[in-house]
Amino acid sequence: MEVKNNINSEIPTQTSLVFAVNGERFELFKVDPSTTLLEFLRSQTTFKSVKLGCGEGGCGACVVLISKYDPILDRIEDFTASSCLTLLCSIHGCSITTSEGIGNSKDGLHPIHKRVAGFHASQCGFCTPGMCVSLFGTLVNAEKTNRLDPPSGFSKLTAAEAEEAIAGNLCRCTGYRPIADAYKSFAANVDIEDLGFNSFWRKGENKDLMLSSLPQYGKNHNNVRFPLFLKEIKNDVILSSDEGSCWHSPTSLKELQSLLKLNRANGTRIKLVVSNTGMGYYKESDGYDKYIDLKGISELSKIGKDQTGIEIGAAVPISKAIEVLKEESRSDFLTEDSAMILGKLADHMSKVASRFIRNTASVGGNLVMAQKNNFPSDMATILLAVDSMVQIMTGAKFEWLALEEFFERPSLSLESVLLSIKIPSFELMGGKSDNQGCKFLFETYRASPRPLGNALPYLNAAFLAKVFMSKDTGETTIDACRLSFGAYGTKHAIRAKKVEDFLVGKVLSVHILHGAVNLLASIIVPDGGTLDAAYRSSLAAGFLLKFFNFLIDGPSKLINGCTSLPVNGSIQLNGNQNQAQHDKTPMLLSSGKQVIEDSNKYHPVGEPITKSGAAIQASGEAVFVDDIPSPPNCLHGAYIYSTKPLARITSIELRPELQRHKGVVDIISSKDIPDGGQNLGARALFSSEPLFAEEIARYIGDRLAFVVADTQKLADTAANSAIVDYDVDNLEPPILTVEDAVKRSSLHEVPPFLRPKHVGDISKGMAEADHKILSAKMNLPSQYYFYMETHTALAIPDEDNCIAVYSSIQCPQYAHATIAACLGVPENNVRVITRRVGGGFGGKSMKSICAATSCALAAHKLRRPVRIYLNRKTDMIMAGGRHPMKITYSVGFKNNGKITALDIEVLMNAGLYLDVSAIMPARLVSGLKKYDWGALSFDIKLCKTNHPNRCAMRAPGELQGSFIAEAILENVAATLSIDVDSVRSINLHTHTSLELFYLESFGEPYEYTLPSLWNKLSVSVNYDQRVEMVKEFNRVNTWKKRGLSRLPVVFEMGLRPTPGKVSIFSDGSVVVEVGGIELGQGLWTKVKQMAAFGLGEIQCEGTEGLLDKIRVVQSDTVSLIQGGLTAGSTTSGSSCEAVRLSCNILVERLKPLKEKLQKEMGSIKWETLLHQAYIQSVNLSASSFFVPTTYSKNYLNYGAAVSEVEIDLLTGETRFLQTDIIYDCGQSLNPAVDLGQIEGAFVQGLGFFMLEEYETNVDGMVLADGTWNYKIPTIDTIPKQFNVQILNTGHHKRRVLSSKASGEPPLLLAASVHCATRAAVKEARRQVLSWSNKDGTDSRFELKVPATMPVVKELIGLDIVETYLKWKMEKNSRISY
Repeated sequence: MEVKNNINSEIPTQTSLVFAVNGERFELFKVDPSTTLLEFLRSQTTFKSVKLGCGEGGCGACVVLISKYDPILDRIEDFTASSCLTLLCSIHGCSITTSEGIGNSKDGLHPIHKRVAGFHASQCGFCTPGMCVSLFGTLVNAEKTNRLDPPSGFSKLTAAEAEEAIAGNLCRCTGYRPIADAYKSFAANVDIEDLGFNSFWRKGENKDLMLSSLPQYGKNHNNVRFPLFLKEIKNDVILSSDEGSCWHSPTSLKELQSLLKLNRANGTRIKLVVSNTGMGYYKESDGYDKYIDLKGISELSKIGKDQTGIEIGAAVPISKAIEVLKEESRSDFLTEDSAMILGKLADHMSKVASRFIRNTASVGGNLVMAQKNNFPSDMATILLAVDSMVQIMTGAKFEWLALEEFFERPSLSLESVLLSIKIPSFELMGGKSDNQGCKFLFETYRASPRPLGNALPYLNAAFLAKVFMSKDTGETTIDACRLSFGAYGTKHAIRAKKVEDFLVGKVLSVHILHGAVNLLASIIVPDGGTLDAAYRSSLAAGFLLKFFNFLIDGPSKLINGCTSLPVNGSIQLNGNQNQAQHDKTPMLLSSGKQVIEDSNKYHPVGEPITKSGAAIQASGEAVFVDDIPSPPNCLHGAYIYSTKPLARITSIELRPELQRHKGVVDIISSKDIPDGGQNLGARALFSSEPLFAEEIARYIGDRLAFVVADTQKLADTAANSAIVDYDVDNLEPPILTVEDAVKRSSLHEVPPFLRPKHVGDISKGMAEADHKILSAKMNLPSQYYFYMETHTALAIPDEDNCIAVYSSIQCPQYAHATIAACLGVPENNVRVITRRVGGGFGGKSMKSICAATSCALAAHKLRRPVRIYLNRKTDMIMAGGRHPMKITYSVGFKNNGKITALDIEVLMNAGLYLDVSAIMPARLVSGLKKYDWGALSFDIKLCKTNHPNRCAMRAPGELQGSFIAEAILENVAATLSIDVDSVRSINLHTHTSLELFYLESFGEPYEYTLPSLWNKLSVSVNYDQRVEMVKEFNRVNTWKKRGLSRLPVVFEMGLRPTPGKVSIFSDGSVVVEVGGIELGQGLWTKVKQMAAFGLGEIQCEGTEGLLDKIRVVQSDTVSLIQGGLTAGSTTSGSSCEAVRLSCNILVERLKPLKEKLQKEMGSIKWETLLHQAYIQSVNLSASSFFVPTTYSKNYLNYGAAVSEVEIDLLTGETRFLQTDIIYDCGQSLNPAVDLGQIEGAFVQGLGFFMLEEYETNVDGMVLADGTWNYKIPTIDTIPKQFNVQILNTGHHKRRVLSSKASGEPPLLLAASVHCATRAAVKEARRQVLSWSNKDGTDSRFELKVPATMPVVKELIGLDIVETYLKWKMEKNSRISY
């Protein structure tokens, strides 16, 4: 297609968009260019495995494989990509493969799906399809390599590549370890015996048997069949939408110039597009008139190599650039110096974003964002250090600029286009290393919350230096250097030229390096308002030290811990030497051991069967609420919420163009509540809250109205652009702190029956103490749930004023009652259905009621189906999260660390409405009681503030109480200067004290297993030996310190009433309903096992295979009432008991018939029995309602963990080296499910204690509102060695078949990582004190939660480099003297 230069030329002919999805051909003639591939797949196809998790390219739930034909090379390119960012028009001529396309239950599951299920690597399943596609894409490309053919059953993939493939995929359930094992099972270099617990083999079996047990894999499983018709598709495409916007794909610079010129003349809004990944960071609410795709222009997609350097087209994906640089670094024609530089550039680029982003994000796009939008780019910094150039086209003018000049210029105009980037030949930059002492050094650095898992850096840097090393004097002279820094809160990457000038020509010494560091401090200064500004500045000094330190006093004299080079012996430096490798990211390769004890006493209960539905979760066929096809005339809703903490609402309006938009149907508010209905958003046991604010908005995130439109995208756009006028006249100031709440007596009331009781005589306990710590203070923050599936619901109006609501919720019963009250209809007019939930953790309890009720109200008014899928930002602003709190305590203790009394005050921010906060005081005290305090008194206030109401989050209260206990013992040990482990041991309960503190749940003496667990763990992990090893490590290492911590958990469980129903069909198949909701915790799996066991008591032929005949179905509030709330870890057990009771009823009904038939026929088959039961009208449906007795309602769970960490003193980074957990599951109902719960809970706790910052501004507006600034753990931030042992500890008659729950208690054990980090920080502070010539240890300090990199570094000392260099200079001067 030709576009003439004449702006009055004829408009090119409209073309169609042609592509394929899982082999199915699609051709579109009218397309909105802003439509993403994800939107199309989810709304216009049956393929729903691609999920919307964030809309930012930050979670991996929407990953697809894109295959594209290259006619020049006659080959297919396959790469993974985020479909939430990929614009639909950009896939012209491409083939898209989703997880259903890899394999499915109809055509056959792929080995990836089967192994995911068999390795117990899917829990809620929402993230699993994206994970599977990420691995599949890596497998496809590994098979294209020229590596040796692998052994049968394996692929060419390496184990490290398998883990790296999912480094950017988020999972909130599993803890990643089983996912990594499932994926590593495909790797040719894996030791199959090292893989974790699975359903394919048992420990001790030989390797051949293990391999034969795996779902077989061969190259034929990786054949992505590229449709032949796509090979004939031309690249050029012009598309338009009904709204008038259009898409152009020029194929030459001439065409591009014409388009830009035409648009400049017409004043149209244009967007230059390569991959659209920038939209993940810079959200755009307004559309464009024209979208111009640059990928088809050869000049922008080429890679050229000659003697002057490597030229990379601006549209070249980052992953392609990495591939080329790595390939060049291995070239025989390059000098070692050039190879070293290119290799390190590639290594650093590999840490940018995640693979599925790098596969499409362009090198040029990254640099343009840095230049125009001040994007904190890694690419800009590392390319600046190697003197890169860029080529710019402005109109018909072409020019080359130094990258540094490019950044200093004003932002590129719409007529200007970045064409290419050139990395100059190293030889042109100053020569090469030689044997005369001239050496070139190059290194890149970045400090970020995650090493690989898609996290922006706090600071990045790249240093290139030419040094001369004198063999005679041992001195090192700096001949030249380039020092670049970026991503620290300034406009763009810069060179520290003053430092460069200062260093050049000087002999490197401690004194010179100290001067350079001081000078650098005046240069690397973040702009005002930058978070962690001082920390970012301190990183610059640390990076400079890492780069130069080993050269000081001669390269053979190295400072311990500052390099991976040998401490002793001769050092030979060359250009390929990695001189600071200790700060480099190690290979992932996590590992672990799992020890479980299964049981067949209650077959199949107690056996580690795979999770029900795991395989179809992996293939993406499992249906979540938003996967349900929209009914005809379905509408979509989005919230308009308050951005003020307390204000009167005077008006709410949409922008004029949206008011006129035919797709915007209505704005629902409190005024639309029908007569007889109530403005009710959630009603639970203790409180209620309105659905919409009526006159006054009372917190940021308060629901003001509900925009209803014909698409979710339009509804979100309308809601986001709403103009709300506020008035604060005559209103009291909002209450935004717990202190202000207390001062103004704004407190929630706790019902008397929920108030915890004091223990012992506090005055007497304090009097017995040898020491006291008085009025010590600490704070604990909030945490966001980060369920992968946000709040979602679908309401469908029915006949006779009835309504059915599909909701992703933990408590359908409460939603049912709330909807009926809001609409003013009887409860028998309402039906709430929940099949599965994509993660809950407490966040899908009360808040989900509001989403379901909003849809129901809109559907009721408009008489049309209405659904909502809350976008991640809105979800994070409205969620509330875990309860933040401020704690003040006084503690008395003996000389040996035995506590005699604890008095504690807690101010808990509960938000505006009580929600479930009434349980928090009792739960916090329960967690606190894990130790014998002698006497315990407390004053806990639930503060009513102008914040969103906090809701329960996994282990609500227990998590905080347990950690407060650990922090107190840490303080006691520090005060006494004794080992904290001994303080923990001496304060563990005896059974006598346990009875005193846990009046309702202490159990029999033989049930108190904690002391034996405590000792067993110590022996199994060689605790005493490892303590000595850590001490030795810390003694010989300067810049790395390790810490080790062991701690226990005591967790009080409570069973709740739960219904169950079992029905048997005439063919012998069984359907089971329970009140509990499948959240990913394996509830359905355990229920299936219990039903098979219960019905198996009939003891006839065929009952041994009952498990395969049983199906657990969705929760339906009309079919099964009184379902209650799925929470507190015990709903699986309660549901199992309800099912067992139902099965008992059925067995009793069937027994007489069975005995009669046996007399007549001898043996009797299950199917025959059921057939006869139907003929004889036996009632084959039974329901029950399990109500725990006072005797069986409460019990205690026990466990213990040891964690070891390593901190980097220069960055504050904490690496989680090893965690060992031992956990008492009673008689586990399913050890595989419980193992997954233990690991997943621990990693979620690790996020709370170490990574996740759910911060707000002074008004309460959430600052962490997406994946860019809220960092949950990823596969590169879990313990590298993760060992779990589940103990089956005898029989507990009061438990459900002697079982104990596992969902929440292990979360508390993650505090072991925080305490180990504190121990490492303590050693670092001791060392820093020694540099200041101070003796002793400054061990009384508070390590904040979460202990992020800035927190750790600040405690060690932001000026640690300056302190060290001063100490070194003084030491050298004393030696000289």
